[in-house]
Amino acid sequence: MYNYQRLKDCREDNDYTQTEIAKLLGTYQTHYSKYERGERELPMHLFIELAKLYDVSLDYLAGLTNDKRKFW
Repeated sequence: MYNYQRLKDCREDNDYTQTEIAKLLGTYQTHYSKYERGERELPMHLFIELAKLYDVSLDYLAGLTNDKRKFW
């Protein structure tokens, strides 16, 4: 299993539904739900899209740091 708690946290902090995020990413809500629960590995290109959407660093989104700043 994967630990993607920040996906859910960022989504909720930005008042998005799973369905809205799935549509933005071009995937199904059921797939996105599995990403949030850690049942599926999130592809890097989707990680990048979410980091851009939430205006946070990839490290923050992956739970590697508590610093939200992006570095690009």
